[in-house]
Amino acid sequence: MPADREEDAASADARHAEKMRKIQAARSTMMATKTREQGLLIVHTGTGKGKTSAALGMVVRAIGHGMKVGVVQFVKGTMATGEKTVFDAFPENVEFKPMGDGFTWDTQDRTRDIASARTAWDEVCRMIADPAYQMVVADELNIVLRYDYLPLDEVLEAFAAKPEMKHVIVTGRNAPDALIEAADLVTEMTMIKHPFRSGVKAQAGIEF
Repeated sequence: MPADREEDAASADARHAEKMRKIQAARSTMMATKTREQGLLIVHTGTGKGKTSAALGMVVRAIGHGMKVGVVQFVKGTMATGEKTVFDAFPENVEFKPMGDGFTWDTQDRTRDIASARTAWDEVCRMIADPAYQMVVADELNIVLRYDYLPLDEVLEAFAAKPEMKHVIVTGRNAPDALIEAADLVTEMTMIKHPFRSGVKAQAGIEF
């Protein structure tokens, strides 16, 4: 390498190292202020794919820490899924309960859907109240809230009263504004492209 290019490379390396030192110092200062631990209310919403997948990724992480997790799936329940097969292999760590009757446009029975939502919600409340569970996932709860199958005020009151160190994760499109306001962590999945729109059906390992 010519001497001038070597000098330019060395100069670039030095600038990079100095920039990283400043970032490291700033981050260390910021992290020093983060000393509190608490259970989080987490919401995954939006039109994009990945809301449930992200929540179940947290379940996997919790398993790695030896935590006990309860997963209750609203709406879902009629299809065999890879995630249930996996989590059923960890009975000491995960109680995985699909408790829905399928999508509302398939059931076409509002009374039945409301009854199923109530049964599933009762199970979520049981898990939240049980100190054995350190994390509870209410998958697709936002869907039943959108259709008024459960009173939003009741759900918010239950979350507000949860044990201080309990993590609760809620998924589903169209999260109510009041739930977003109450949450500690909110992620909105945005759809940019999806193969379904190109005629590709749901596939094992990707959607279920």
